[in-house]
Amino acid sequence: MKKIQTLLIGSTFAAIATTSAFAQTAQPVDGGAQMSAQVQGQPGVTPPSQNLVAPAPTDPLVQKRNANAAANAEYSASKKASKQELKATSQQAKAQYKEEVRNAKINRKADKDAAKAELNAAEPATPKDSGLQH
Repeated sequence: MKKIQTLLIGSTFAAIATTSAFAQTAQPVDGGAQMSAQVQGQPGVTPPSQNLVAPAPTDPLVQKRNANAAANAEYSASKKASKQELKATSQQAKAQYKEEVRNAKINRKADKDAAKAELNAAEPATPKDSGLQH
């Protein structure tokens, strides 16, 4: 029962906080739609460009939300760049490792062939079985 009561109180506070945050953000009035409808009646006339810049919100909750969104976007971009850098580095290291392994195999085969040739040159060309039985 205590858990349910705590959960209900917490959800009530969360609902009030989100409602107040939405109530404090002002929605811009779309006056440009009426003007564009009037201008469309005149062919060949282009309306002057308007650079509307919304004023910075004074509400601290909105400012915090915007700052958090900017920080999250920066963090995501940084994380993506780090991931790509790590991937490139690991691919380069993998290619270098494969090249080293390939060279080691070639060297081992060359050493093996050289040792085999040296052993064959040192031994006389006599048959191994001399016909004697023990």
